Order: sequence, then C-alpha cells, then structure tokens
Amino acid sequence: MAAKPKLHYFDGRGRMESTRWLLAAAGVEFEEKFIETAEDLDKLRNDGSLMFQQVPMVEIDGLKLVQTRAILNYIASKYNLYGKDIKERALIDMYSEGVADLGEMILFLPLTPPGEKEAKIAQIKEKTLNRYFPAFEKVLKSHGQDYLVGNKLSRADIHLVELLYSVEELDSSLIANFPLLKALKARVSSLPTVKKFLQPGSQRKPPIDEKAIEEAKKIFKVK
Repeated sequence: MAAKPKLHYFDGRGRMESTRWLLAAAGVEFEEKFIETAEDLDKLRNDGSLMFQQVPMVEIDGLKLVQTRAILNYIASKYNLYGKDIKERALIDMYSEGVADLGEMILFLPLTPPGEKEAKIAQIKEKTLNRYFPAFEKVLKSHGQDYLVGNKLSRADIHLVELLYSVEELDSSLIANFPLLKALKARVSSLPTVKKFLQPGSQRKPPIDEKAIEEAKKIFKVK
C-alpha cells in the first residue's frame, strides 16, 4: 500500500491550504508534519529536503515536492483533475492563476499594518466585484456547463470554491449577484469528499488569527 502524502508546513492555511483542498477533494488521505519551531524548519533545510530552503513541501510517491504550483500540478495530474488535453490544461492553468491572484491578496491581508488594512480590504472587494467574480461568472455562463472546463471537475473548480469560501469570510455579500458562482460552490461543496473536508474536525484550517501570525513569524524568523 502506497504511503499517504505527507505535508510539511505550519499548522495554518498559508500556501498549503490549496493542497489540502485538492487532496481532500480527490479523496486522498494525507498526513501533516507541522513545523512548530524554527529548529524544525532548520532541520528540513539542513537535511536537504527543501530545494529552495522554503516550505510548503509535500512528500508523495518518493518525491519531495516544493513550490506550490508544482505541487498542485502533480496532484491534479495524478488524480485526474487536470483536463483531458493540452487545451483544457491551459484553461485550467489560466483560471487557477486568476484564483491565485485574488487569493494572494486575501492570504496576506492579516499581515497588513493596521493603518493600511481598511484600504486593502476595499481594494480586495473592488477587484472581487469588478474583475475576478465577473470573469468566472462569464466563463460558466458562456458554456452553460456545471464546471469551468470540459464539464468535469478540475483543480480550477476546487481552487475557485476554496476562494469563494475565503471571500465570504471577508464579506458574505460579495457573491450575492453571481448566481452561477453560488451554484458552483453548492455543487462542489456537496461532493462527498469535499463535504467531509468542510465538516468540523477535518484537516481544513481556520482563518489565521494574531496568535498564529506570531507563531509563524517565530518559525520563519520574521520580525
């Protein structure tokens, strides 16, 4: 029996959460080895596990994969969540990159200085309503299918639904005028594997709080 993928990261969302979502949606059980101290991170660096001296890192199929996009591409390919041909993969990549652009803004919001946070939230809301959500709504409307690409669940759908949940945590009203996005969220959330991941007690991580930020700063030696 193949070993479960092992995820090396701190106990928080960060850049590993999209990998957790993707594995969970694929129905793949995984283990997590949390980095709890700066020494834990140094050990991974010193034993050669981190090619670029940084996490996330995922052990899978005898590989030690780093770089988030490489990790996600491998998992999506392995579990048939990456389209049927090169054209579909190109679309999936394009949509996933769009998701990542907005997701990065939300990811770094907790690190925004207090005096700048209100302006940053306003910027996120503006881009959500006027750039990203309309673009994805248009894709779904253009072909009238259940999923973004090829009428089949792909990593793009999973990443987008993860983003929808994150945006709703920021402001639940932002999705109100995008019925096809709401339908996609409901559709993907009802899949048994995703439904299980969304239940309390799963390996899904909660929104990052001040305590988690301080712990991460200690690990990564950020002042």
